[in-house]
Amino acid sequence: MMSETMGLMRRSLNLALSVTFVSFLVVSTTICTLIYGVSANHGVFSLKYRYAGRERSLSLLKEHDSRRQLRILAGVDLPLGGSGRPDGVGLYYAKIGIGTPSKDYYVQVDTGTDIMWVNCIECKECPRRSSLGIELTLYDVRESSTGNPVPCDQGFCYEFYGAPLSDCTTNMSCPYLDIYGDGSSTAGYFVKDVVQYDRVSGDLKTTSANGSLIFGCGARQSGDLDSSNEEALDGIIGFGKSNSSMISQLASSGRVKNMFAHCLDGINGGGIFAIGHVVQPEVNMTPLVPNQPHYNINMTAVQVGRDFLNLTTDIIGVGDRRGTIIDSGTTLAYLPEMVYEPLVSKIISQQPDLKVSTVQDEYTCFQYSGSVDDGFPNVTFHFENSVFLKVYPHEYLFPFGGLWCIGWQNSGLQSRDRKNVTLLGDLVLSNKLVLYDLENQAIGWTEYNCSSSIKVQDERTGTVHLVGSHYLTSDSSFNTQWGIFLFLLIMLLHLLICQN
Repeated sequence: MMSETMGLMRRSLNLALSVTFVSFLVVSTTICTLIYGVSANHGVFSLKYRYAGRERSLSLLKEHDSRRQLRILAGVDLPLGGSGRPDGVGLYYAKIGIGTPSKDYYVQVDTGTDIMWVNCIECKECPRRSSLGIELTLYDVRESSTGNPVPCDQGFCYEFYGAPLSDCTTNMSCPYLDIYGDGSSTAGYFVKDVVQYDRVSGDLKTTSANGSLIFGCGARQSGDLDSSNEEALDGIIGFGKSNSSMISQLASSGRVKNMFAHCLDGINGGGIFAIGHVVQPEVNMTPLVPNQPHYNINMTAVQVGRDFLNLTTDIIGVGDRRGTIIDSGTTLAYLPEMVYEPLVSKIISQQPDLKVSTVQDEYTCFQYSGSVDDGFPNVTFHFENSVFLKVYPHEYLFPFGGLWCIGWQNSGLQSRDRKNVTLLGDLVLSNKLVLYDLENQAIGWTEYNCSSSIKVQDERTGTVHLVGSHYLTSDSSFNTQWGIFLFLLIMLLHLLICQN
């Protein structure tokens, strides 16, 4: 009932704005004629919202999966929404189109996940509404003329499981099960359908493109993925290293370079997510640890202010199926207990009079009235190839209930076996351009204004194009914002006409 009332209010507001526009046109034209005595020919202004086309992140096209049409693209522009702040939504998401005819789905962008999945029509536990102001959609393979379940005896299913399924029978779909670190899980079956995306075609310009991808149809969700989650989305789009991820499927088909980059705007929200060869800004790269399921890199040291923590290579997890995990699907940053404790102690010791308390059994918080950047030290992580990642106090501290809370978390307390995991999420990655070069098995980053633009190279022509930042808003708020913007713009245009 509340949503229907809000919808009626928005429609009434839009109608009122429309009536106001017409009235304003008549009155302003009359005033212009009376005051200036000007008689001008009628002109037509083609008005376009500055961010037109970016609100729906992927465009509708019919499937064209012919090998003769495959080509390496300049890149793919994937507009982002959301925020990585722990006190906000705590995730970044994109809006994609799936199926024929295409329907829009909002999915979390996650570099720590190997598959893409969306909630399925068969799902009983899936969320039906979201507090994020977005409309959730359940995927129905039967409603898409290009969608089909993936049989369990198909090559993709063999490769995903590393062997044929023992209980595979005729007409049986290939199942999947994904369990995340927080205990949430998704289960269902794989389908293949057309996914629409925006191909970079010029400076801040895109053209529609599409490709058939295999993804999960989520029929059963648990934990934070079920209907109890108020900040629900339609699914997750995985940019992990395995052959089942979206980036791997697009690269194997020859459509893109096996490279992508993101710049998560921790100040305004949203940011940049581009698939392809990013040539500017330039970033220093550090090698990925081989034979790891995630994006693992070797940390060499941790610095707090000017002081280095006294850590051994065993503590910071160098090599041997360890290393530091870079994961955009995680909000905070998790450190081994032997790193976490001296790090937090060093930060708090900068202000001896702090009254420290624990909030919600996990956050170390305190009151502080001054500038946190002046009162607390930077934290710098050092990696192979002399690559370092600096995190400022305003990035690792966040406001909560009148307190400042530390975003660093003790990974030993997050798992039953207290294993020493070092995982850097959005708290560390925000406000940095992070480049994943899977062609050369390396990753790098640089501090960057994520509300600006980057340059992506077209591999066929060698030309370089700008890819700008985005911020997805809900459809409901977009209409009202557009109405206000158009009203102000028409006022400005009429004033200019009057004066000329």
